[in-house]
Amino acid sequence: MAEVDKPPVLAARGGAWFRSGGLELHLGVEEDFRAARKGHPGILVRDLDEVVRRLPAGGQDVTWDGDLPGFRRVYAHDPFGNRLEFLQPA
Repeated sequence: MAEVDKPPVLAARGGAWFRSGGLELHLGVEEDFRAARKGHPGILVRDLDEVVRRLPAGGQDVTWDGDLPGFRRVYAHDPFGNRLEFLQPA
């Protein structure tokens, strides 16, 4: 994803915006930050096995979860402790 400029009035608040194709991700800044332990984005990927191979190489543990019918999925955490879900249609 490429970082995009925020409007000046919003840029003064901190954070960053990123865009790739039709997806835009807005990240904000919080004084009393705590990582999300349950809530998470679901990221649909084409090659889950490649994601699973790369995450541990980057120092992130992967937990498989087979409870969503029709999908293969894993959970991982970003460097700040936020939960991430990666899934691929079965």
